[in-house]
Amino acid sequence: MYTELEEESRKTFMLAILIGLTIGILLPMQTSVNSRLRQVVGSPFVASFLSFTVGTIFLSLLLLLTGQSFGFESSVIREGPGWMWIGGLLGVLFLTGNILLFPRLGSVQTVIMPIFGQILMGLLIDHFGWFNSVEHPITALRLFGVVLVLLGVIGTVALSDWLNRRRGKLVVSMETDTENLNLWRLFGIFTGMMSATQTAINGYLGTVLESALKGALVSFVVGTMALLLILLVSRQPVPLGQLKGQPWWIWLGGIIGALFIGGNVLIVPIVGTGIAVIIVIVGLLCGSLLIDRFGWFGAKKNPVTGVQLVSLIVMVLGIVLIRLS
Repeated sequence: MYTELEEESRKTFMLAILIGLTIGILLPMQTSVNSRLRQVVGSPFVASFLSFTVGTIFLSLLLLLTGQSFGFESSVIREGPGWMWIGGLLGVLFLTGNILLFPRLGSVQTVIMPIFGQILMGLLIDHFGWFNSVEHPITALRLFGVVLVLLGVIGTVALSDWLNRRRGKLVVSMETDTENLNLWRLFGIFTGMMSATQTAINGYLGTVLESALKGALVSFVVGTMALLLILLVSRQPVPLGQLKGQPWWIWLGGIIGALFIGGNVLIVPIVGTGIAVIIVIVGLLCGSLLIDRFGWFGAKKNPVTGVQLVSLIVMVLGIVLIRLS
């Protein structure tokens, strides 16, 4: 039997898992929406800027609706570490990294390499307590759980991709320079590590500001300003006229991104960076399978295979082992 405190802690943890899975499921939907937006405006940076802008407006409205102010104590700036403000920059880096990786590594490795980096960095942050995170030392059971998660990722993405290739259902073109292939793979792992770092930083920022919404808004404002600077330097226009007549859901990418960042800010202090990253990854892969299965947002329909379902079960078992360790 649980004590009242233990029962409350268990419910909070389960709620955090539910939030993590939900925002993870939403993430590939954001990717599909932003891909359509990119096709319309002709530039990944313009599409990202519009998405970040919508997310910033959405979070600002949420702050107003919940009665929270936009300001915070000046002591937060004077006394807080400088790194807690760069989460938005790391988000832009991760986004840009995926844009660069796809034509060089192909769709499968563009998913797997960053995920490997996210899990690796999440465990290191938890083990050493970086970015003011609660320490969760790496144990043998925890490592075994991570191995199961990685095997599940490989089964969900790479093995299914290989089976589809064998059946002649999938053709992916790659502009890969064989000599530099490993460097691009390392870069993919690096972008994933930066994504996990962003998760930890934003979680800490939300705690310092005493508001997950404020933490997410700061991250979005920083990211929006960074993308605006990129557009100004590269002199890329924002062709708003081309957006007329497009489906209404083309604007959902920024809202989903805001929910994703806000959800991470909320759950990291509860479950730790490592588990938060892994839970979101499981949700991400589930969301990808749902989009493939039902062809949402204009995506091509692909049946979910038994290999993918088994792989998801393996990942869930890995999370359970990490939680128990």
